[in-house]
Amino acid sequence: MNKKKVSIVGIVGVPANYGGYETMVDNMLDYTPEDVEYTVYCSKSAYKERPKEYKGAKLLYFPFNANGPQALFYDLLCTIHAYFHSDTIISLGNNGVLAYPLLRLLGKKKSIYNYDGFECNRDKWSTSVRILINSVQKLAAKYSNVNIADNDAIQPLLKERYNIDSIVIEYGGDGAYPIKNEQHLKEQYGLEPQGYYFNVARIEPENNIHLMLEAFAEMPDKQLVLVGNWHKNQYGENLLRQYKGYSNIKLFNPIYEKDEINLLRSNCKLYIHPHSVGGTNPSLVEAMFLGLPIVAFDVIYNQKTTEEKAFYFQDAQSLRDVVKHEEGRFIECALKMKEIADRRYRWRIIAEKYCKLY
Repeated sequence: MNKKKVSIVGIVGVPANYGGYETMVDNMLDYTPEDVEYTVYCSKSAYKERPKEYKGAKLLYFPFNANGPQALFYDLLCTIHAYFHSDTIISLGNNGVLAYPLLRLLGKKKSIYNYDGFECNRDKWSTSVRILINSVQKLAAKYSNVNIADNDAIQPLLKERYNIDSIVIEYGGDGAYPIKNEQHLKEQYGLEPQGYYFNVARIEPENNIHLMLEAFAEMPDKQLVLVGNWHKNQYGENLLRQYKGYSNIKLFNPIYEKDEINLLRSNCKLYIHPHSVGGTNPSLVEAMFLGLPIVAFDVIYNQKTTEEKAFYFQDAQSLRDVVKHEEGRFIECALKMKEIADRRYRWRIIAEKYCKLY
């Protein structure tokens, strides 16, 4: 059997221990068809142990960091190498696209580019970085064979900005699993099942962490639990200093153990999703798969992901309104979120959509 050789570039690597793209690739490898052979490019510095294979995929390690100042060299080197050793390249990072014009002169290989929820719109980037990302995405639009939008709302934006057609392939959520350990929840975190409202997110202004804290600061009888990287930036440090004294607000540092984060998620009364930019957010679809009622920030990306069947808020007051007045509809919302996730956000479905492109 002649296998289709597919290279994946632009990520830290697998096994996943970093972010959303890494998790996506790790899960996609579980559904590799017999006629596909994956090669995943990995950052050598990120792995002490460096097996040659993982879940049937070949692993290649390159001596640069996948993030920070070395990311440009890492992505370019991986992309150029992949061009000569595969039939199809899936690019999940921006920098490797800079090699596309040159590589196109050498011959045409199939390239698939994922726009990652319009990365250039994120507040955390400086103006110069946004200009660079936009320039790279213009190159991707011109030289990629297939363009991936991870949300129905991204597709028309790509058409408007770059005049390209794209295919919507979202994100899986069935990596999340419920854990019902009431004793551990009480002893480790001081929480009661169904007794708190929950969110896990990067602590950044675009994720509206301040709105959640502002809302619950005025609801002393409602318990809020937030997990995030509070010491990553001044925004997080300021919020931590301002709200750590509230008895009804628990602010936890990042929790990386899957059992622990799933314990906290699956036992909350309501999951709050405050993200305002991006496409199909991993934490949102995972919460949906857990069958949680969800209140999401009122932007089109979140509306599309939840098929407009969740609760939504725009400011602290509208979040308080949901918490105080909509509890009677939480079970109905949870059932709708679970149905959508089962239908759309399973990794098997996502992997099959990618495989059809090869």
